[in-house]
Amino acid sequence: MLDFGVVKKEEELQGILDLQRINLANAVSIEEAAKEGFVTVEHDFETLKKLNNPYPHVIAKSAGALAGYALVMLKEMREEIPVLVPMFQQIDRIVYGEKILGLQNYFTIGQICVGKAYRGQGVFRRLYEEMEKRMKPHFDYMITEIDARNIRSLRAHAKFGFQNIKEYKSEDGKSWVVVLYAF
Repeated sequence: MLDFGVVKKEEELQGILDLQRINLANAVSIEEAAKEGFVTVEHDFETLKKLNNPYPHVIAKSAGALAGYALVMLKEMREEIPVLVPMFQQIDRIVYGEKILGLQNYFTIGQICVGKAYRGQGVFRRLYEEMEKRMKPHFDYMITEIDARNIRSLRAHAKFGFQNIKEYKSEDGKSWVVVLYAF
């Protein structure tokens, strides 16, 4: 039985970091990354804790163990994680629905990850449904960017209803896809 809610304890933040660490692109084989997906950003505890307020991260737990998470990152926190600054710079310039997206009421998904034992069971969808329920009263859009090599994540986001709104290459030559979900 999976329970969905938000981070309330520091142990849950540590659980996110533990799950993140084993799913980082540099921690999985090329084959596993292609089949299972991966996460890109490695957070530290203090930054993750800071991002958890005022809107806490969404988590899934099974028998007390963390099964997955979706991180909330407000645009006001854009400088907290330098590797994500280019994403915010892209968002600032995107025109969506005849409006400059950077001026709109949005938040970003700082990352989403489902533990290997829980994949294929709808956890990804349920994390986003919980995120939508909690954030829709406050925001118009949720946005994230996905490494273009992460086909599993691109497909999962499209299946949930995210739209690809921008593709770009970062200064280091990596290809990224910015995706948006309108509430």
